[in-house]
Amino acid sequence: MISVIIPVYNAAQTIENCLASLLGQTMTELEIIAVNDGSTDNSGAILEKYQDKIRILNQENYGAPTARNRGFEASRGEYIIFCDADIIMKPNMLALMEQKLTENPAAAYVYSSFKFGFKTFKLWPFDPAKLKKMPYIHTSSLIRREFFPGFDENLKKFQDWDLWLTILERGGQGIWLEQSLFSIKSGGTMSSWLPKIFYQLPWLKKVKAYRQAERIIKIKHNLL
Repeated sequence: MISVIIPVYNAAQTIENCLASLLGQTMTELEIIAVNDGSTDNSGAILEKYQDKIRILNQENYGAPTARNRGFEASRGEYIIFCDADIIMKPNMLALMEQKLTENPAAAYVYSSFKFGFKTFKLWPFDPAKLKKMPYIHTSSLIRREFFPGFDENLKKFQDWDLWLTILERGGQGIWLEQSLFSIKSGGTMSSWLPKIFYQLPWLKKVKAYRQAERIIKIKHNLL
């Protein structure tokens, strides 16, 4: 069984499309767990409409890493995938990912290419050296339960990069599924894919914050 864990915070504009893509999966052995992270919009009411098809957990606004960890603790699946509330999966995404892990029993997780807005990120086969330099693997990857170490709840950014680096340090490696299997409407950890010109603009506060967060990750994993 696959456990799909969705951290939900003020996602009223996107969560229904996300849920529709999950409920339309060809892979039927699923449990969908939505963790309402203290939303102040209509997200909670929307989730309640699906209470016969999904499990809903409610908490104060502790942030996405905490919401993901709580969802994991409540899950039962052999495989885990974290799905942000603005993601739309292709109908065969989870079936293809499970098949890929079945065919590659040594792999800790499988990741795919994806679409962000109008741009497709095709990615490449798993490369530990590249992973140590940049966070190219998206959070929405299918993970074998025994390899998941938990998200570091003290990190404000790059929680996904930290996750993959931690798994790598513990001997786990990913495998690439070449197809583009999901799309992202907004958000996500896209720092490494920003055009280089943005990093040359010191007044761009968000970019500076990401650079600081990048340094925190590299210090934690002895990559400086």
